[in-house]
Amino acid sequence: MRFLALALTILMTSLHAEDKAPGLLGVPVKDIDGKTTTLGAVKGGKAWLVVNVASQCGYTRQYAGLQSLYERYKSKGLVVAGFPCNDFGGQEPATEKAIKKFCQANFQVTFPLYAKVAIKGDDAHPLFEKLTGKSSGHPGPVGWNFQKFLIGADGKLIARFGSDVEPDSAELEKAIENALKARK
Repeated sequence: MRFLALALTILMTSLHAEDKAPGLLGVPVKDIDGKTTTLGAVKGGKAWLVVNVASQCGYTRQYAGLQSLYERYKSKGLVVAGFPCNDFGGQEPATEKAIKKFCQANFQVTFPLYAKVAIKGDDAHPLFEKLTGKSSGHPGPVGWNFQKFLIGADGKLIARFGSDVEPDSAELEKAIENALKARK
């Protein structure tokens, strides 16, 4: 009887594990409306560009480029994921509701936005701890808003780009295209 119970437990655990998104894609996050989800829950995703965003930053204009990038590559499997953050200069003091309204009204953002998170210090969100941690492949603290992290379909960090790398830069687009080709 104990053997049967153990076998059922192992079977159920392995079946449940198959439902979970791999690596970084399975880290629990909240969307901009407060619903718990994961990056991997976005249907059709083959590559994810995670960006820490802020609406009162000198780089805020990059929302337009991120939206353009999303529109250009969405049908091929790119998901742009915006994570508002108030860690740098207090440049995102708004509530999630106000952030969502700002992004839609000023930049017609349709890519997924997530709840405001801390990305440094003791309160850092687990996703950003993993993105910047020693085992990430691209370790080191985030220096400012609009840093970009490209994640592949396997849930691993492929590349990392600084705030000054524009969404329409050749290096970012090439990395995205390569990530999308890697998973067919």
